[in-house]
Amino acid sequence: MTPEAIKDLLAAKLAADVGWNDELAGDPFATVEADKWHEACRIAKDEPELFFDFLRAQTGTDYPDDGSIEVVVHLFSYKNRHSFVLKTRVDRKKPLVQSVQDLWPAANWYEREIFDLLGVEFSGHPDLRRLVLPEDWVGHPLRKDYKEQDSYQGISTLRPGYARVEAGGKKKKKKKKAKTAEPKPEEPKPEESKPEESKPEEPKPEEPKPEESKPEESKISKPSGDGEDEV
Repeated sequence: MTPEAIKDLLAAKLAADVGWNDELAGDPFATVEADKWHEACRIAKDEPELFFDFLRAQTGTDYPDDGSIEVVVHLFSYKNRHSFVLKTRVDRKKPLVQSVQDLWPAANWYEREIFDLLGVEFSGHPDLRRLVLPEDWVGHPLRKDYKEQDSYQGISTLRPGYARVEAGGKKKKKKKKAKTAEPKPEEPKPEESKPEESKPEEPKPEEPKPEESKPEESKISKPSGDGEDEV
């Protein structure tokens, strides 16, 4: 079935007005009054043509400008292979609606989370207490006007290096301590290059002079006995 056909069948079985919106981004959704919330969810689960046996998610959204908080269920049918989104709104000053934990047991923790972070009361819930924060925590962090307390049981709630976000999305500025300027260490001066001292030149060894060739002396033969000279 299409989401709009599911809405029409739900309205017929509920015998009450069911709002419809398919113009916003995301999945189309139907809306019912808070006093019809549990009955509308019961029909969505038990009616054979609908048979939404699986609760995908249950969430809440704060609308302080409208003075309301919205509660939403995202449903799926494994048998019929279709999905559906159903919403209701409760008074922000006295947020009360009937629990659907008896229809989908998974709603137990979903409703505890919505109670913890948005402050919505679910009548008929078997164990309605905070899920994320301690029982004595002040306020509900997902409300748009929530202001975080500065400390919890003597422990600061502000971590070093993080700015606190106040209601309206403004960051709380931390006072910075004046820091005394530390003297900068002197940078070492570059060493001046000294001119290299001129070394005295070592005397070069004298090269041996080539020997002068002497002219061969002419040999004069002694006179022989026959009186003739040999040259």
